[in-house]
Amino acid sequence: MIISRQKKTSEILRALKEKNIFIIGCGKCASKLHAGGEPEVLEMGKKLKKAGKTITGWTVLSSACTIPSWNEVLSQNPGIKKSDALLVMSCGAGVAAVSRFANTVYPALDTASLGGMCDEEIMEEQCGMCGECTVWMYGGICPIARCAKCLPNGPCGGAVDGKCEVDERNKCAWDAIYERLLKLRKLEYLEIIHEPKNHAKRRG
Repeated sequence: MIISRQKKTSEILRALKEKNIFIIGCGKCASKLHAGGEPEVLEMGKKLKKAGKTITGWTVLSSACTIPSWNEVLSQNPGIKKSDALLVMSCGAGVAAVSRFANTVYPALDTASLGGMCDEEIMEEQCGMCGECTVWMYGGICPIARCAKCLPNGPCGGAVDGKCEVDERNKCAWDAIYERLLKLRKLEYLEIIHEPKNHAKRRG
């Protein structure tokens, strides 16, 4: 699940100079996060109308990042052709996908991280998408995503009382890794020195 959050309306309006706007939501991640599903799309339409914009229509795609046929989207949503710009309420991948077909596209959300959901709990920053997964060596906790310094070898030594020195609101990722490996009886994994990530692997 891609973790994204809605931008402030004032920020959206600063970028959105066009008058006639069509809004596109996403039925997958953004909908689950209550950031770009039907209720949020309708609420965004109200806000834009109040700001003097004309809403030519709206839709919530099954998945904004996976569009089997743009012609089908157009045929079902004639308001797109009447618009000056599209406002896409999805992660950056959805915005990029829609931008391939439309000239003027604006994002309504900020993409934060790759996360997940389990038992209705949303879990942020679960994967650093490094293309070289060794998460099993960290007890299932990705240090590239969870550590503020993205350290493959840690801890850094700056944590205080188990809290990250970069952001005291967050628990030190390496503290969590230690606790998980202790529970799994695999503390020997902490003795392994990891080479820097080969970022070329992200490209396949």
